[in-house]
Amino acid sequence: MFEIAAIIINYNSSRLTQECIESILKKTATTVNFQIIVVDNCSEKDDFLKLKQFCDKVTFSNLQLVRSKINTGFGAGNMLGVHYASAKHIAFINNDTVFLNDCLTILMNALQNDSSIGMVGGQSYKEDGTRMQAFDHFASITKELLGRDFLEKANPKRYPKRKAEYKTPTKVNYVQGSFMMVRNEDFNFVGGFDTNIFLYYEETDLCKRLEKTNKSCYLIPDAHYIHYHGASTPSSIYIKIELKISLLYIIRKHSGYLGYKFLLSYLQIQYFFKSFFKPKYWSLFKVLLVGAPLSKSLKIKQKLQNIN
Repeated sequence: MFEIAAIIINYNSSRLTQECIESILKKTATTVNFQIIVVDNCSEKDDFLKLKQFCDKVTFSNLQLVRSKINTGFGAGNMLGVHYASAKHIAFINNDTVFLNDCLTILMNALQNDSSIGMVGGQSYKEDGTRMQAFDHFASITKELLGRDFLEKANPKRYPKRKAEYKTPTKVNYVQGSFMMVRNEDFNFVGGFDTNIFLYYEETDLCKRLEKTNKSCYLIPDAHYIHYHGASTPSSIYIKIELKISLLYIIRKHSGYLGYKFLLSYLQIQYFFKSFFKPKYWSLFKVLLVGAPLSKSLKIKQKLQNIN
């Protein structure tokens, strides 16, 4: 069994995936026994072939490339990778990240040193070296209505400041999904990622479920990595729609039906008026009008492909 299984999702961005893999191999200590599992989420054939050619040339023997016949999204794509993992710890790594130091060892040590910690993540930076917000607060009605700053002022212990710089491990609600590590046994105990979600809020949902088992989430600021934020998922109105579908699903799951209905009504009013100034939001408003069900998710639009 390996100490760490690093799982990376590729979707039509093989160049980013190659850079990510290279940084992991370059920065991870040779004393760490780890594997890398790359899940291609049904990319275009040319992109997949570029990635395959790269993987075939890599001398690291514990690199495995798996191709899905359908784009399953973030959570399900990672769950496919988990099927090929044989390790005590699992690191979920966005392909638009580049390690700046031995992140895998640093995060693994944090988990090994404290059994009460269930999830850890590192400190992310922009390409120019600017520090990014590496964690966030759980999705909630209060957060959506009053904002993050209100939460941080009202209860700073529960909601530490996202924009502050941290030098020591800090307890947070959840770390960014661009790079996070969990014990395999804890991940399995809570059921892994919720594959009903196609994109967004997977990490907040996972950490919420870990918290219910008395497992905390910590930012480990000594682990440094670059995150080309949004490089692997270009913004569009369809992505904005997916964001709201996932948000409302999470609220209903963890806050109940009344919480979901309250937030849905709020968003319906908000985007009704926004649509007058930005007509592109009409499509989002229409989805909200019918309750933003999972049946409107991009997941439903994915089709099985012949990948031979």
